[in-house]
Amino acid sequence: MTIKKEDVRNFTEKYGKICRKNDNVQKELFTEYGVKRGLRDINGQGVVTGITNISRIESSEIIDGKSVPAPGRLYYRGYKIQELVKGFMGENRYGFEEIAYLLLFGELPDKENLTEFKRMLAAGRRLPTNFVRDVIMKAPSSDIMNSLTKSILTLASYDKNVSDTSLENVIRQCVELIALFPMLSVYGYQAYNHYKKNGSLYIHRPRPELSTSENFLRILRPDKQYTELEAKVLDLALVLHMEHGGGNNSTFTTRVVTSSGSDTYSTIAAALSSLKGPRHGGANIMVVEMFKDIRKNVSDITDQEQVKEYLRKILNQEAFNKKGLIYGMGHAVYSVSDPRAEIFKAFVEKLAIEKGREKDFQLYSMIEHLAPKVIAEERKMYKGVSANVDFYSGLVYSMLDIPEELFTPMFAIARIVGWSAHRIEELVNADKIMRPAYVSNCDYNVYKKIEER
Repeated sequence: MTIKKEDVRNFTEKYGKICRKNDNVQKELFTEYGVKRGLRDINGQGVVTGITNISRIESSEIIDGKSVPAPGRLYYRGYKIQELVKGFMGENRYGFEEIAYLLLFGELPDKENLTEFKRMLAAGRRLPTNFVRDVIMKAPSSDIMNSLTKSILTLASYDKNVSDTSLENVIRQCVELIALFPMLSVYGYQAYNHYKKNGSLYIHRPRPELSTSENFLRILRPDKQYTELEAKVLDLALVLHMEHGGGNNSTFTTRVVTSSGSDTYSTIAAALSSLKGPRHGGANIMVVEMFKDIRKNVSDITDQEQVKEYLRKILNQEAFNKKGLIYGMGHAVYSVSDPRAEIFKAFVEKLAIEKGREKDFQLYSMIEHLAPKVIAEERKMYKGVSANVDFYSGLVYSMLDIPEELFTPMFAIARIVGWSAHRIEELVNADKIMRPAYVSNCDYNVYKKIEER
């Protein structure tokens, strides 16, 4: 039996109205029952749902018994992120592998352990025979996050110990997935670019002696070429996006699914599904689109007053996508500053000079300076905002000629490390499934025969 598209549309519209009527919960009830929407209280403080040793965020200080906003601080396993970056960059090393080891195992590796870990990652960059042809090339999509999720779930079919949740087996699975995420993302994009956009098809193999960021640029680009600065800035971006305190949607998803006893592939697929949501992983894309809109509608992007007035229009829902948001500004936790953005900025400027994109960097710097002032003037409830890490990451990815379809997968390539660390920590410590409580507000009804309804 076939159904016309018009019939489907009428069906969904009809029952959409019914759902809106029967599923609507009055907002006043959240206050009445003390339910914290989004697991945040009225002041934006998160509901405590766990304890972690993996990372720590600090955005305030107690002064005279009161909590006062302070410059943001981020720690990985107790190490200040600035010190970690200074360490591996000061010794002219790539940091992704070293910091991944730290997050996964809780301590910095010595030379022998780091060499062993890199060898395991290199060995993990090997897909099953014909996997690219039979899985990635089939049904390519512009949504690379969906392609990535499909690939992860399919890999489960190739793992003879897929359901073994012993710590040792999960470590193996996580390390292999960390190694494979760049390949699965890039190959998914190449399939889409070839079959859907009529571009040439490039499937380059990674090289075992190269770092994660070097291999990513190598397999993405037709000529496999990249500069050291390009690879180092990408490496830094991956380190800064690896982990963020555990209190984000995708990491919480990882721990919830892990607590149910599910396998690693299903757990990471769930985390990917969370990250792809535009409220979570798509911020850097919106920053890039917003800047395109600003360049298109501001006649002189070097004129601070013109730029400031256009930002005011964006904030007042008169311009861009009319959502009233200046993307890349503000953070759920940080107010005075995002330490990741501060670290990133200096290296972004170096890359902009190498790529001949100084004017773009100058515009970003101008808006970083102007946006908090506009927000302070236009918003009555003002806690203070600053540029977050996504403000500059979109510019970096565009300067690296990474297509926008890969922007959110880039986040996933980094965050798979944090997810893996939290999965391992949950397995070590927890023996209970997470079961959140909900207040039931449904009315009591009496069943009626179908003729009486």
